[in-house]
Amino acid sequence: MDDRELVRRMLAGAEPAFDEFFERSFQRLFRFARRRVSDLDAVEDIVQSTLVTAVRKLHTWRGEAALFTWLCTLCRHEVADYYRRTARGPVAVPLDDDPHVREALEVLASTIEQPDAIVERREVATLVQLTLDYLPGHYGDVLEWKYIVGLSVAEIATRMGVTEKAVEGTLTRARDAFREGFALLSRS
Repeated sequence: MDDRELVRRMLAGAEPAFDEFFERSFQRLFRFARRRVSDLDAVEDIVQSTLVTAVRKLHTWRGEAALFTWLCTLCRHEVADYYRRTARGPVAVPLDDDPHVREALEVLASTIEQPDAIVERREVATLVQLTLDYLPGHYGDVLEWKYIVGLSVAEIATRMGVTEKAVEGTLTRARDAFREGFALLSRS
């Protein structure tokens, strides 16, 4: 189950979703916090506090970053609170606390696709292509030129030998026809 579905189910109060959330998150967060704090008991407390905070603030997760990335942000705050409470500082700043390194790691994580996501993306691409193929010729052409090739309305107008206003109208009708056709194919 993906992050959005898991959060949706948790917000709806589904107990199995909470179990999956804790099972999925605890060990990864423990490793994350362990690299920042040497006291194992403190690490466990930090992770538990992070997860409790996450559940309490779950409605604020917007899904712009991966759920684990959001959890790491909450965990960093818990680690900082730990060091403030104990009046100690971290021995060394972990490499992934550097914003540039963290950004690069997040980009890397977001580019690694799970097999299900790859299959789903291919299925959607096939449905898009089928929909384009079965639209009246000029509808498929203008949508492909606009959204796949990246031509401007003016370039499409020149290519078709019509006015830009005519292209805009055709694009509107083509988008409507595409939405309808795609919805029909998606249901089958």
